[in-house]
Amino acid sequence: MNKLIVSPSPHTHGRESTQSLMRDVLIALAPAMLVAILASGWSVLMLLVVGVASCMLTEFLIQKYLLKRPVTISDLSAAVTGCLLALNLPPNSPWWLIVIGSIVAIGVAKMTFGGLGQNIFNPALVGRVFLLVSFPVLMTSWSDDGSLFGIVDAFSGATPLGAVKEGLKNGMTLSQIADDNLTFSQEFFFNAGGSAGELSAIALILGFIYLLCRRVIKATIPVTILCTVFVVSGIFWLADPERFTNPVFNLFTGGLLLGAIFMATDYVTSPMTTKGQIIFGIGIGLITVFVRYFGSYPEGVSFAILIMNCTVPLLNKYCKPRRFGEVKKNG
Repeated sequence: MNKLIVSPSPHTHGRESTQSLMRDVLIALAPAMLVAILASGWSVLMLLVVGVASCMLTEFLIQKYLLKRPVTISDLSAAVTGCLLALNLPPNSPWWLIVIGSIVAIGVAKMTFGGLGQNIFNPALVGRVFLLVSFPVLMTSWSDDGSLFGIVDAFSGATPLGAVKEGLKNGMTLSQIADDNLTFSQEFFFNAGGSAGELSAIALILGFIYLLCRRVIKATIPVTILCTVFVVSGIFWLADPERFTNPVFNLFTGGLLLGAIFMATDYVTSPMTTKGQIIFGIGIGLITVFVRYFGSYPEGVSFAILIMNCTVPLLNKYCKPRRFGEVKKNG
């Protein structure tokens, strides 16, 4: 006997499926993954492969043997989580680190809440923050043995955000730190330092354009986040350029673009309405700037997105869409 699904009107049918949407996200991540592999070699490729395999295996085992539900790893959502988690780790991370992060991301942040569509927090970010708190030395070790084809020399040292934070902490001004800072072209095309997914702003922007063209995401959340960071950091910079970094530096360094484009726009953990998305984006931008300028960590994007994930139920309740057929009252 066939199952009948009953739901209230209006009804609409689309060609999109979870699998097709996740496939588009993987394609959009391809430029950033390619840059990371070319820049850091087999270490990043290993992280990507192990990350995807661990996330899919964790989801399979939980659904098959604990929840005893149909296995849904073919929807590729676990694969996307694995890729995002890998891109949020230092290129030289050991393989077991991402395995632990994958188990936390899928087992705790996703399946504990019931699986895809019911999780409150972005799984990849939960995995990253858990690893950052549990293994701070490994998660802030920015060294690499060099690129796959010798395109980029091996590097070792702090990220640009970390170097600025450390210099200011030691009483230096930004003018004194400026000699070690990246130029705009380095920030935009290749930044040798930081997580695997932070290496090239242009690669992330290409992925953003692809997602917009495919109508997988809307520009509201990423643009709101970036504009908020630009405006707020610009105000601080104009007030004291020797203590606060300029807006362009804040946009193109760290994990801001990766977080704004690929993680803040997660369907499940972001608001449904445009008004809610704008408030959500402003909150992420503000928290990011304040953590970067006044917090103990040089980067604040992950914390900002997770904190604003908590507000999504309230935003969805407050910023309700107009009911179908409702007439707007004047006055």
